[in-house]
Amino acid sequence: MSRLSDLLRTLEQLDPKLAKDLDDEIRPLQKRLPFGLNFERHAPEAVELAGHRIRKGNKVRVLPPRGSTERGDQRLWHVDSISGGIAEVSTPNGEEREAQSVPVEDLVLVAEFRDRIYPGLRPDGTVERGGDKPFHTVINGENFHVLELLTFTHEHSVDAIYIDPPYNTGSRDWKYNNDYVEGDDLYRHSKWLAFMERRLKLAKRLLKPEDSVLIVTIDEKEYLRLGLLLEQTFPEARIQMVSSVIKPGGVARDGYFARSTEYLFVVMLGDAAPVPLPLAGDWGAKKVSTSDSLYWNTLWRSGSSPQRQGHADTFYPIFIGIESGRIERIGDPIGETADRKDTPADPGTVVVWPIRNDGSEGRWQLGAPAARKAASEGYVKVGKLNGEKTRLYYLARGEQRRIVDGVITIIGRRKDGSVIGSLQGARDFVPTDQWTMQSHDATRHGSQLLNGMLQDRKFPFPKSLYAVEDILRFFVKRKPGAVVLDFFSGSGTTAHAVMRLNKQDDGRRQCISVTNNEVSADEQTKLRKQGLRPGDAEWEQWGICDYITKPRIRAAITGETPDGEPIKGDYKFVDEFPMADGFEENAAFFTLSYESPWMVEADKAFAAIAPMLWLRAGATGERIDSIEGGWAVADSYGILKDLDLASDFIAELQRREGIRIAYVVTDDDGRYQQVASEIPGIETVRLYEDYLRNCESTGDI
Repeated sequence: MSRLSDLLRTLEQLDPKLAKDLDDEIRPLQKRLPFGLNFERHAPEAVELAGHRIRKGNKVRVLPPRGSTERGDQRLWHVDSISGGIAEVSTPNGEEREAQSVPVEDLVLVAEFRDRIYPGLRPDGTVERGGDKPFHTVINGENFHVLELLTFTHEHSVDAIYIDPPYNTGSRDWKYNNDYVEGDDLYRHSKWLAFMERRLKLAKRLLKPEDSVLIVTIDEKEYLRLGLLLEQTFPEARIQMVSSVIKPGGVARDGYFARSTEYLFVVMLGDAAPVPLPLAGDWGAKKVSTSDSLYWNTLWRSGSSPQRQGHADTFYPIFIGIESGRIERIGDPIGETADRKDTPADPGTVVVWPIRNDGSEGRWQLGAPAARKAASEGYVKVGKLNGEKTRLYYLARGEQRRIVDGVITIIGRRKDGSVIGSLQGARDFVPTDQWTMQSHDATRHGSQLLNGMLQDRKFPFPKSLYAVEDILRFFVKRKPGAVVLDFFSGSGTTAHAVMRLNKQDDGRRQCISVTNNEVSADEQTKLRKQGLRPGDAEWEQWGICDYITKPRIRAAITGETPDGEPIKGDYKFVDEFPMADGFEENAAFFTLSYESPWMVEADKAFAAIAPMLWLRAGATGERIDSIEGGWAVADSYGILKDLDLASDFIAELQRREGIRIAYVVTDDDGRYQQVASEIPGIETVRLYEDYLRNCESTGDI
C-alpha cells in the first residue's frame, strides 16, 4: 500500500479530484482484516419517501406514468424551483447538465443514507387500556433513519433488541436502493452485509453496554456471514448461536433437505446472560413435565345445561373491586325470575354475572357457598375487568387435590389473591442450544394465530408468538421495566410477546416496533396497473404497517378483530387465557417525518419534535404537543420555552413526582447552564442544540 500512497501523492499534483476519488476507494481496502469477513461496502443506500412534501433543494426521482409497471428513471434529480405545481429539476449528464419541467405530483423525495436527516414523528393515534403504564410505540418509517432518530431518544438505554431481518433467499424478499435483490445478483451477499452492517452499528449505540442483548434470527442462507459480521461489530460481546425447530414437518426445497430449523444469534453485552427459569417442554437435553402449571377452568358452565333456567342456585352476583381487581363479595342467588339489573354493584365494584358469549344468561359451575370457600383459598382467578362479562376461572377438585397432596407447591399469589402453583421438585435451569418446542411452530402459532386475529389478512412467515416470548424471557424476566426494540418488526410479534411477558408478572416493559409500509411485490404490480402509486391512500392501505402491524397490536390489546368481533381462541402454554380478554397495555403509533434544520432551529417544527421528547422521557402519561404560557409540565418531563418564566417552571418541577427530564429551549448557552444548575436531580436537555448536534453526529454509517 505504501507504493500506492506515493502514486496518489504524485497524482494529487496533476488531478486533485481524481486523486481524492481513488483515495476514497483505497482507504476501505486498507482497513480490511487480514482474516475475517471482507465484503464490498456498496454505495450508500437511498430510499424513496412517497407521500413526503417536495421542496426546493430536494433530491427526487421522476416517477413513471400512472398505470405503468416499468421501473422508471432511477437517476437523482435536484429540485431547482417550484411554481404552480411544476418543478424545475436538473441532473448531471456527462459534462452537461440536463434539465426538465415536471409536475410535482410526478416526483418522489429521495434520501441518501450519507445525507444528514433531521427526523420527526407524526402521531397516528393510540390505543389505551393500561392506565399509567408506559406506551409501546410503533414507528412507520425507513428503519435506518428511525435508528438515527432513536440515538437521540434512547442512546445506551435499550435492554434487548430482537430482529428478524430479511433472510436474503433471492425470492424478492428485500430491497437494496429501491430494487428487489434477486437470487442471481452477483453482489447479493455483499449488499446484504452492507445493509445489515449499517443498521447494526446504530443498534450498538442504543444497547446498554453494561447489560443488554441483541437477538438476530436467520436461516442457512446467511448465517455464516452474519456470525462473522456480529463478531466484527461486537468484538467485546459473548456470542452464541441457538438452533430452534420452527417447522416440525419441514419446508420442502428442491435439491436440498427439507428445512425445519432456524438459527438465533444471541449477542450478550456486559453482564447479560440467560437467567435460569422453571421451564417446561423439550428444551434440548432437559425435558420437563408440562404438568407444573395449574389448569384453570372457566367458572361459568359451558357443558350440559348451561342456562340459568332451572338452576336458580347457581345464578348469583360476584362483586369485583375496580381498584383491587379482587373478589370483594359473592352474593346470594336471586331466584329464577328476578331481573339481575335490579341488583346494583357495591360501591367501587363491578357486578359480574354468568353471561354467555351470545348474551344469554348462563350459570356458575359452583353454588354460592362453594364459590366463597374456593375464593377464600385462592382457587378463583379474576380475568380482565369487562363489566358483567368479566371472565372468572376456578380450580376443579382434581387440581385442588394436587395442591393438598403436595404434588403442586404454591409459590405465590396474584394481585387478585389466586394461587400460583409449581410442580413439586421442579427447578430452574438454563437449557441447551438445541430447541424442539411445539410452541415454536411458526405455522400454528405464527401464521394461524395471526390469521385468527386479523381475519385472514396475509403476512409471509410470521414468527411463533411463543418463540419470541421464550427467548426474550431469558433476558428480561428480571427486568420488569425493560425497553425492547425490534427494527424489523413486520407483523408486530415482538410487541405482542412483550405484552404477554408483562401480563405474567405485572411488568411495565415497553416495546419499540419499527417497520415501513412496504407493499408486497405481487400487490405492487396489481396496484400499478390500476394507476396507483406509493403515497396514494389506496396504495398505502395495503402496506405492512397500516394493514398488518398496527391492526395486530390494536387487536392484541383490545381483544377484538379489526371488525370489532371478539378474537376466538385462547393463548397457550405459559399463561392460558382467552385472546378476547386482550391486555392492560397502551400503544402509540407514529410516522417518521423529515424536517428542515432551519425550521427546527427557528422553533417552527415543535409538533414534529414533541413526540421524540416524550419518547426520551419514557413514553409514559401525557404528551406535550404544544406549549402555551411559556412552559409546560407533563407526567414525566417538562419543557421551558420562555426563560423569563424559569422560576415558575422550576417550582412546578419540584412540586411534581416522577419527572425525569427538563427540556430548555434556548440558543443562549449561558442562560441554559444557569437554569440547569437550578434543577438538581433531573436530567436537562438543551433544545434544539442537542437534537441538531445528534443529527449531525450520526454521519455516514
